[in-house]
Amino acid sequence: MPTEILMPALSPTMEEGTLAKWLVKEGDTVSSGDLIAEIETDKATMEFEAVDEGVVGKILIAEGSEGVKVNTPIAVLLEDGESADDIDTSAATPEAAPAADAAQEAASEGGSDAAAAPAAASATPAPAAPAAADGSRIFASPLARRIAADKGLDLASIKGSGPRGRIIKVDVENAAAAPKAEAKTTAPAAAPAAAAAPAGPSADQVAKMYEGRDYEEVKLDGMRKTIAARLTEAKQTIPHFYLRRDIQLDALLKFRSQLNQQLEPRGVKLSVNDFIIKAVALALQSVPDANAVWAGDRVLKMKASDVAVAVAIEGGLFTPVLQDSDMKSLSALSAEMKDLATRARDRKLAPHEYQGGSFAISNLGMFGIDNFDAIVNPPHAGILAVGSGVKKPVVGADGELTVATVMSVTMSVDHRVIDGALGADLLKAIVDNLENPMVMLA
Repeated sequence: MPTEILMPALSPTMEEGTLAKWLVKEGDTVSSGDLIAEIETDKATMEFEAVDEGVVGKILIAEGSEGVKVNTPIAVLLEDGESADDIDTSAATPEAAPAADAAQEAASEGGSDAAAAPAAASATPAPAAPAAADGSRIFASPLARRIAADKGLDLASIKGSGPRGRIIKVDVENAAAAPKAEAKTTAPAAAPAAAAAPAGPSADQVAKMYEGRDYEEVKLDGMRKTIAARLTEAKQTIPHFYLRRDIQLDALLKFRSQLNQQLEPRGVKLSVNDFIIKAVALALQSVPDANAVWAGDRVLKMKASDVAVAVAIEGGLFTPVLQDSDMKSLSALSAEMKDLATRARDRKLAPHEYQGGSFAISNLGMFGIDNFDAIVNPPHAGILAVGSGVKKPVVGADGELTVATVMSVTMSVDHRVIDGALGADLLKAIVDNLENPMVMLA
């Protein structure tokens, strides 16, 4: 039976995308893992792999098409013995994908792994996405699920050979029949529905307020829609609180100048931001209870310090993640940050490079901003908003009035993960690292 290829969810936040380019044409034979299209998401242009093997019977969405909803059929794959005459094109519409909403919900709940797995479904409804005994989702193509159901196979006992361990047709056909695990007859009680957030005025209502005034209507692209939705959700659902400190930078600036002189032959130039990344990473190790993320009904305490750093790009921002930042040298962090920032501005980052992390940094000091409050990026437990370093009068240790370079920082914290005293300990550790930079090399 012909199998529909659906518009995949290539990132957790993707709701629609642009089918930028087809890498195959009708009549081409493809195998699992072959690249078949380039798709522009709300974050980047990514290559899309085939999940099953077959012949491209019909391309349903032309390249260059914008606003293609996730799980919309974009092409049809034929198996051996099938022809294009077997294709029911009336089913190849967004409205004819009854599992679209459920599939998108599953992709969002599945996190980065679920989002990275290309979506595919058959022209006829396949069994619902199965789950393992521990409740985790089993990734299998719709065709594989249908064959497993027909043969009475338990997908939990089958090892997938498709992309990222996905179970595909050949895995099921080669598996021996085994009794399928019985489903539990009782389901957990549904959680009480949360009160709906008050909706703002509609576009038409706002437009009426400005009748007779000249304005330009700017259409939101995918990235701006995603930023608006995620930050609104974050501000409404995360119980923020804020901790503020001033940091004296004179020792750091002097130490940085000395290091840069020594590193100049290697072409390395450290920025203040590199030191801030290292200071945060080491502070998360010093205060391990704060190195955590919110996971709905639990908290995940992380072992490594994976620090996200906000990078402004045209029309939005990325937060690429520097993994194991506590283990890397300042020069390694500097080189990695420059590479991630460059590729972020070119929208060339892969999803695993901007997903994850437990804590973020947003530095607006280079724009002359003295201080600001940042919004926590879920599931992170906090974000450090960094202002510019400016000369200020301060009282020295001997009680004398002197001048120092002072940088103001504000740490926004998710109170579900970090309480006030714990947050204060974390911020103190960050300040100590920056005011005594040599300890970060110990």
